[in-house]
Amino acid sequence: MPRLLPPRVHDLGDGFLVKRLLPHASQRSVGPFVFLDHIGPADLGPGQALDVRPHPHIGLATVTFLWEGAILHRDSLGSVQEIRPGDVNWMTAGSGIVHSERTPDRLRGKPQRMHGLQTWVALPREREEAEPAFAHHPAASLPAVDGDGLRLTVVAGRAFGRSSPVQVFSDTLYVSVALKAGARLRIPAEHPERALYPVSGDVTLEDEGLPQERLAVLDADGEPVLTAKTDATVMLLGGEPLDGPRFMWWNFVSSSRERIEQAKADWREGRFGKVPGDDEFIPLPER
Repeated sequence: MPRLLPPRVHDLGDGFLVKRLLPHASQRSVGPFVFLDHIGPADLGPGQALDVRPHPHIGLATVTFLWEGAILHRDSLGSVQEIRPGDVNWMTAGSGIVHSERTPDRLRGKPQRMHGLQTWVALPREREEAEPAFAHHPAASLPAVDGDGLRLTVVAGRAFGRSSPVQVFSDTLYVSVALKAGARLRIPAEHPERALYPVSGDVTLEDEGLPQERLAVLDADGEPVLTAKTDATVMLLGGEPLDGPRFMWWNFVSSSRERIEQAKADWREGRFGKVPGDDEFIPLPER
């Protein structure tokens, strides 16, 4: 059976809570994924909004995927992009980028429901200082595989004979799996590191129940069968192992402690870029 990793709950501000599955004390990464936040599901009242103020990143790519709600992304490259359910926002931080994530103006003052995942992918060491970039991929551009009672959407990387248009920097596995009650899916062993995250519904793996909101890290070999007892949504993620250890501090990821110290100093001293149209910022944490 897989190892089950429980989440830690974090407050993004104003009581907006997320469940953090990675990094975990016993599992720092799965494939290139070094960070996994489950956003919601949460009902926001008319007076509530998501307001993650501008903050910096280095050495990674952020990947946002929603089932409900909408988020307006702005960054120091000048990108302004609303992400909606089924779309992919992929932001390559590389040598350094600043972005904010907020409720779009059109939804402020209205009740809304938020539900999604945000993940970070560590860049290979030779690409950690890549030029920052941002790409948006609408839901219709993502390849899907339909089977008997299931639909597999390849969010990033390759899986089930299909490849996502999202540019990745290492072999990546990231698939949204929607199953009808009774559907079965054999998880192929084509990637060395794999994990399942049951988002909703009742599922089993090799006839053993998989609890929701636990990251199930699979063995390196074997092709276990996932079965839906009810309609369910599961994320499948992983890929090629990292090419060495990574250090993480706040929003910074690097193979070098010294590079993280430089990023801290750069943010403290205002040497990162600004986000046009969004003048707020999150100060460098004291610890």
